Amino acid sequence: MVVNQTFESIKERFRKADVDGKIEIYTTVQGLTVEQYKELLRMFPIKYLDRLEKAMG
Repeated sequence: MVVNQTFESIKERFRKADVDGKIEIYTTVQGLTVEQYKELLRMFPIKYLDRLEKAMG
């Protein structure tokens, strides 16, 4: 499934990115399902959630 392969590559980039990179990916990628966004969010370091919230603001 192409969509799932694309999400897998996004997830891998997200996993390898630093906090700023994770924020950029999370706030700019489009077309994901709610579940896929939740999956990325589970990989996000909790202590930086305020930065993510501000970026989404």
